[in-house]
Amino acid sequence: MNAMPPPGAAEPVNPQKERKGLNRVWHAAGYSLAGLNAGLGETAFRQEALAAVFLLPLSYWLGTNWMETAVLAGSVIALMVVELLNTAIETAIDRVGLERHELSKRAKDMGSAAVLLSLLFCAGVWLAALYHRLT
Repeated sequence: MNAMPPPGAAEPVNPQKERKGLNRVWHAAGYSLAGLNAGLGETAFRQEALAAVFLLPLSYWLGTNWMETAVLAGSVIALMVVELLNTAIETAIDRVGLERHELSKRAKDMGSAAVLLSLLFCAGVWLAALYHRLT
């Protein structure tokens, strides 16, 4: 029989939250690397990561100062971040259930729209920088 905790008793704490200092940082880094590895299992993220291998170094050539370089590189990283978040949303929705539901569709559509907007932003930044560099 499951006994209910007395009123006012502290809720059980996630043991991960009790880590402190470098131990917490070490475990967080491991979870982050696991997330990147999971992202590489997604075709869209893999394509963006491959593009980043070329675009990030190219941003140092294309940018005429540190600010332009940061915006060029940042737009690529931002696209990858949004793609990971979209994948996380889709994964969580699929975990809840695969049946069609209007709220699930809206959440997935909004995540997809976020990726589209970040892709358009990234392309716009790079096209403007190319135009500025070549004219």
